[in-house]
Amino acid sequence: MVVGSQAKSVETIVIGSGPGGYVAAIRAAELGQKVTIIERDAIGGVCLNIGCIPSKALINAGHAYYSQNHQMDSIMGVQSKGATLDWAATQKWKNEKVVNTLTGGVAMLLKKHKIDIVRGEARFNDNQVVNVISEDDSHLLEFEKCIIATGSRPIEIPGFAFKGRVVNSTGALSLPEVPKHLVVIGGGVIGSELAGAYANLGSKVTILEGLPHILNGFDKEMYSFVVDDFKEKGVDIITNAKAKAAVQDENSIKVIYEVDGQEVEIEADYCLVSVGRKPNTDELGLNTTDVKLTDRGQIIVNDQQQTSVPHIYAIGDIVEGPMLAHKASYEAKVAAANVAGEDMRNCAISIPAVAYCDPELATMGETIDTAKEKNLDFMVSKFPFAANGRAITMNATKGFIRILSDKATRVVIGAQIAGPGASDLISEFALAIENGLTTEDISMTVHPHPTLGEAIMDTSELADGVPIHI
Repeated sequence: MVVGSQAKSVETIVIGSGPGGYVAAIRAAELGQKVTIIERDAIGGVCLNIGCIPSKALINAGHAYYSQNHQMDSIMGVQSKGATLDWAATQKWKNEKVVNTLTGGVAMLLKKHKIDIVRGEARFNDNQVVNVISEDDSHLLEFEKCIIATGSRPIEIPGFAFKGRVVNSTGALSLPEVPKHLVVIGGGVIGSELAGAYANLGSKVTILEGLPHILNGFDKEMYSFVVDDFKEKGVDIITNAKAKAAVQDENSIKVIYEVDGQEVEIEADYCLVSVGRKPNTDELGLNTTDVKLTDRGQIIVNDQQQTSVPHIYAIGDIVEGPMLAHKASYEAKVAAANVAGEDMRNCAISIPAVAYCDPELATMGETIDTAKEKNLDFMVSKFPFAANGRAITMNATKGFIRILSDKATRVVIGAQIAGPGASDLISEFALAIENGLTTEDISMTVHPHPTLGEAIMDTSELADGVPIHI
């Protein structure tokens, strides 16, 4: 690496190594590109290190702890004396066995594909050169092609700076102890998932949500299951609430919020602020390039993930659409193909969305509301998990599968799942919707018995007018 003002020439650079960046780098290398990744922090990005993966680890630990202490004794006849929680051991498992295993695997894949890794923060000098700044040095890289995959970060709100006992999602994953009382500001997917995890781990949880309900993006028939579960676990949900300020000392924090015109004060151990994320584009030096951004700081791209500068591409949280890891990975493959000279378009009909709550929620394609807004001629078919044999054996009968299909052709245009395994089951609908399959295509596909997936077949039979199990 050349130090100083002289730039080293490279073929393709990828800025960021999260689920967008590392996928783009590997696919571009597979297609013949010589790739250099620039990463200022840990390989794997937010998702693998401080986001999707460690949060699911804590969610799973919470399920294990809660089930040992609450569910099994009276229902299945399994007797236990009650589980204890070694929080330090839980954190060690999360970090060493889960996060390190996956990030180490990604590092090995990058090495296998002969991808160079440059540590530091990338800032553009112009349309062709980036300056990679580290603690001790800086390096100039002159690139032929570039894929920007810098992700996003939590939004900070006035009165709640991320310090001490006010934490964002990153801090919430590594608390020094399980809080006796946790206040969560923001009842979206991330806030609700972490609220559920800590409720299962034994915390008293209070959710402050500015909207009339939590889990915006899912309809009432779906999120009501999560609300009911929260109530059973003693979680307080305060809607139409506006967080005003936080006052903390060494031992506790007081959160002041307003609801119905009245100020209320609540004391807790920690306060998690989870009100959304913002794209990491403001420190890239894009003002020195011809890359165009929206008013919200997102990079404008076409259906090839190409920016207004033809040889610069952008993917993931920094472009329009939901801030989801699997969206970033999909866009990464599109961008990498075009960087390598192929002609690939982003033609995804829809992106699955999942909330890892109790029960899980998942949606794909049209919802009842969006179908009505578009004046589509559709029909709705819904099958309850209470009629599914596998769900009954799991003692997990709450929820349903819903299919939206075109009334004339029976083509599947949308699906929603609330219940066990929703995060896995939604993939069958993703395949169906992307490929224009009909409900008969699904119902006449042999599904193994007894499985949760059979409920998808049963819902499809219901749509076809020939239901067997309901």
